[in-house]
Amino acid sequence: MSRSPAARLPVGAAIVLMSTLALAACTGGSNPDPTGSGASGAGSVAPMTVKVMEFNIEYGGSVVDFSGVPQAIRKADPDVVAIEEGYAQMPRIAAALGWRYYDPRTQVVSKYPLLAPSDDSHYDLVEVAPGHVVALANLHLPSAPYGPNLARRGASPAKLVAVEARGRLPMAQEYLHAVAPLVAAGVPTVITGDFNAPSHLDWTPATVGIRSQITHPVAWPVSEAVERAGFVDSYRTLYPDPVTHPGLTWPANRAVRGTYNPYPDHAPRDRIDFIYLSGATPTSSVVVGEPGTAGVDVTSQPWPSDHHAVMTTMTVAPAPAPPLVSVDSRRATRGEPVVVRYQGDGSPGSHLVVVPQGGTVDVAAVADSPVPDGTSAGSTSFDTAGWDPQPYDVVLVAGNGDEIARSTVWVEASDAVTLSTDRRRYRSGAPIHVAWTGAAGNRWDWVSVYPYHARTGSGNYQQWLYTGSTVDGSATIDGRTHGGTWPLSPGRYTLYLLQDDGYQDVAGTDIRVTP
Repeated sequence: MSRSPAARLPVGAAIVLMSTLALAACTGGSNPDPTGSGASGAGSVAPMTVKVMEFNIEYGGSVVDFSGVPQAIRKADPDVVAIEEGYAQMPRIAAALGWRYYDPRTQVVSKYPLLAPSDDSHYDLVEVAPGHVVALANLHLPSAPYGPNLARRGASPAKLVAVEARGRLPMAQEYLHAVAPLVAAGVPTVITGDFNAPSHLDWTPATVGIRSQITHPVAWPVSEAVERAGFVDSYRTLYPDPVTHPGLTWPANRAVRGTYNPYPDHAPRDRIDFIYLSGATPTSSVVVGEPGTAGVDVTSQPWPSDHHAVMTTMTVAPAPAPPLVSVDSRRATRGEPVVVRYQGDGSPGSHLVVVPQGGTVDVAAVADSPVPDGTSAGSTSFDTAGWDPQPYDVVLVAGNGDEIARSTVWVEASDAVTLSTDRRRYRSGAPIHVAWTGAAGNRWDWVSVYPYHARTGSGNYQQWLYTGSTVDGSATIDGRTHGGTWPLSPGRYTLYLLQDDGYQDVAGTDIRVTP
């Protein structure tokens, strides 16, 4: 469940995604690289065991006790964790676990390297063996309107299906469309997420009356669409009877905090957190949560979230990685090293070239590093000292001069984050052009318009938009952006750049609106 800006997106604008995004991953941990470095990806890999966990940590894990987040993960012992409501805490989670790899764009932390394809931003490639990958797409669908609440108030199955088809289904279909070529090519693919919707496998004639909201069987359209796309529900595959194994994930019976306490307030319990598999076989699936609650298989205390987590163990034969370039940090301060991972064709004379964003390799290169002959997969590091602050493309070039892949890294002059507007004064109703530099590039970084110097956590923002996971970027705030107040009334306002669907502002600027 989410009460973040993502939950308030209108249909068709539920997510802002770039078509070319590089990986953001932590490299500062002490955990050794499980796949080695510079190894060739040639050949096949025998089936192996990989454990994937789905975990909505509720407001960045801050509601109860953040230490409960890494503790719960350690208790479950997964290899890869898909996080929801990360609220810019991915580096902190990875550091607490001692894991090297995380991607704030997709909110995934991993023991294995994470590779981002240069042509899509909906998923990561998890390099579980040298040069061989499993794809993972992590979803967080909007929370409102919540179907079980509507059902409890008497909504018909047809009404519930219509609400889902207008709301969550279009966003889910974006991801299904993105991963369809992977599924068709036989690449093992995992879809994780807080779907904020039940499954058609759970609302059956046998479960009618088992919980108060289940008054009829319901063909929930999101879960049906995922199945039609070639995926299996890992938990329900192993436990096909929803009566004996309901697998409930929301709400969890965490410690009571403030006024939002769904479990003691008798919110309708359901299974809304899922791990779907294509090209892999589930061998175990467990619910992770607080002690003393029926149906929880692995316990941890204090439990930090209003959701239970779920973890699936799967047997999978990873696929060869496609050609790609993946940058370990999408944002670098000048003078910091940039670590680059690549997957190429192994042709003699291959090399990595750094050029200004959009540039071609036949112009003056900022840096050029040869790839060892015969090596198709590996990594290298570039020193950014002396580079001008701007975005750069790291390009993998084959021995014959053909470009294989590229990804972007933003080099900033300092750690500073800025937010600015094209003017200080605007007439009411005039568009506001806003720009930012040095942002973290998190999955749900956003810009909001608040009353002058209002407290960001108060929720009284007038307009807002997502940054599209960009480090440096710009956008226009007008009547087509999100929010209920437009045109802005005359007065003073503060614009904030906030992190990852949370309310931690990292930059701000003031404007005045006149009649």
